[in-house]
Amino acid sequence: MRWIRKGDPPPELAHWHRHHSSGTVYDDLEHSEEGKEVRLAIRQAALGEQRCLCAYCSERIDVETSHNEHVIPQATAPNRTLDFANIVASCNRRGQCGGSHGSQRLPLTPLDPACEHELMYLLSGRVTGTTDNAQESIRILNLDGRSQRNRRKQMVETLIFLERIQPEELTLLDDELLAIILDDMQTEKEGCLLPYAPVLANIIRQLLAN
Repeated sequence: MRWIRKGDPPPELAHWHRHHSSGTVYDDLEHSEEGKEVRLAIRQAALGEQRCLCAYCSERIDVETSHNEHVIPQATAPNRTLDFANIVASCNRRGQCGGSHGSQRLPLTPLDPACEHELMYLLSGRVTGTTDNAQESIRILNLDGRSQRNRRKQMVETLIFLERIQPEELTLLDDELLAIILDDMQTEKEGCLLPYAPVLANIIRQLLAN
């Protein structure tokens, strides 16, 4: 996960709130062209905040490969279904991230800055939690399933190759070189971060802390 700093709602959602009763909910957006445009605007705004990455796994996503995901589930907080501060963009992979979350309470979310240090990623592709909340969120979102581990390992290795080093060499680098790679992982290109860049950034921060 990467900490998401939520901003103002998109103009289309603000317009909806001004012209509809306070009792409307997210599902109401399905019943009109205006509502569908609002849903799309929400997703586009969330993708911008997330730098084109899934809020949970950091895979690259776009409007076609993602959905609007309620951090606090709609069933739990029906009064927040149209609250932009409660909506992120999640990948559409079956059995993980938003597809695994459902109506379960997520104790550690990408809206909490603690997510960047309570989740610890490994070069093996594994992810572990340093707190009970982190471990429970990993379970709920299925972030450590076999296919996710393998994909994460492959993508992190690809990022390391882009830095013109071998994965096994990463732990041997001095702090200055690690800091350069960390800066690269946090640098946007046309408003987007590289897929899984927050994962490699997390690994590097651990190396710098040792």
